[in-house]
Amino acid sequence: MSSDNSLAVPEPTLSAWRAPELSWRWWPVFLRNLLVWRKLAVPSLVGNIAEPLIWLVAFGYGMGALVGQVNLGGQSVPYILFLASGSICMSAMNAASFEALYSAFSRMQVQRTWDGIMNAPVSLDNIVLAEMLWASFKALFTVTAILGVMLALGISHSPKLLLAWPLLFLAGISFSCIALIFNALAKGYDFFTYYFTLFLTPMMFLSGVFFPREQLPSVVRVVSDWLPLTNAVELVRPLFMDQWPEHPLRNLLVLLAYAVAAFWLALALTRRRFKA
Repeated sequence: MSSDNSLAVPEPTLSAWRAPELSWRWWPVFLRNLLVWRKLAVPSLVGNIAEPLIWLVAFGYGMGALVGQVNLGGQSVPYILFLASGSICMSAMNAASFEALYSAFSRMQVQRTWDGIMNAPVSLDNIVLAEMLWASFKALFTVTAILGVMLALGISHSPKLLLAWPLLFLAGISFSCIALIFNALAKGYDFFTYYFTLFLTPMMFLSGVFFPREQLPSVVRVVSDWLPLTNAVELVRPLFMDQWPEHPLRNLLVLLAYAVAAFWLALALTRRRFKA
């Protein structure tokens, strides 16, 4: 007598929202990206630092000559210093976002590099982790070069700037995790326009990069308080002024919350895309 296939129990499927399954096998993927990037390091570096330095020179010295000093928390600060301390956080945001969007999408969808890597004993979770860390490293490399130019220009010589590196790296992690969400949803490069136009650009003007947030309406400022770029700026800007952040724990927790939540969401959406 033949068995009734309709009564067969379906095989259980793993949830895309399960906990990340990570190991040190992300390192070969990271190293692969590094070895490829070494061939294009110079043009990549020029492309990443040219725009923020143009912003800094044009607005810092041009508009700075008109604005002069900025009142920040009852203290007068040269506009060039105010802008530099905000624009370096913006540079970390942009560098991490570009790498986790355009470059990661090319490796995932266009070149099918991820498919080739998964033929080796490397899981999709470790590939996503490697892409996140690689984008964060690119952001740190970019801001290091920009910071060197700022020091050469004499904008700030505070010894506290040594603490800016890990903070900017954390900012890079947060924004690379957020960008990987859009990478997992994208059908093509044009999709990334939504991310830059509707998310990054408004945040640049609401996070105190170009002008003090005290100028914003109270309702908008409440929203601004919880933006990742705002919290990065509030951590880094005081270091440029040879001061300590006013609410460092709160700012760090906000950035960490964005990083953890966004990475988990990006990983789940990427698993769904690959049906992993």
